[in-house]
Amino acid sequence: MTVSDRSAAGLREDRSGPVAVAALREAGFAVADATVVPDGAGAVAAALRAALDGGARVIVTTGGTGVAPRDRTPEGTAEVLDRELPGIAEELRRRGAAEKPAAVLSRGIAGVAGRALIVNLPGSTAAVASGMPVILAVAGHVIDQLEGGDH
Repeated sequence: MTVSDRSAAGLREDRSGPVAVAALREAGFAVADATVVPDGAGAVAAALRAALDGGARVIVTTGGTGVAPRDRTPEGTAEVLDRELPGIAEELRRRGAAEKPAAVLSRGIAGVAGRALIVNLPGSTAAVASGMPVILAVAGHVIDQLEGGDH
């Protein structure tokens, strides 16, 4: 799910969502094409709830994690999460900062909602490409745990 006012208005092509979708598909997840929603906590929360209602088990958002006035993806995500998984977001920032120091400005969060893992990534294609291996390394285990699997 890409969070971007410009992409939602058709002013800019969504390039980061398809990167996440391709990585998930390559890892064996059945994933719909990327969706685009406008910035803002309400829009993000509504889109996440719709994805959860549709049965999504892994939801990756891109964009809206910075400090711009309308960057409210973490706030919208927090409205939906049952529990945060701060280690995922910490690792994403750590790896991102090794590539680009400004990655420490990402406010993205991660956690579980119902039977799903939700992770916020920054909107750049580079951030998505470097972040997806982190998500994919734990997604299967998180889903298994949410189903009652053993450690």
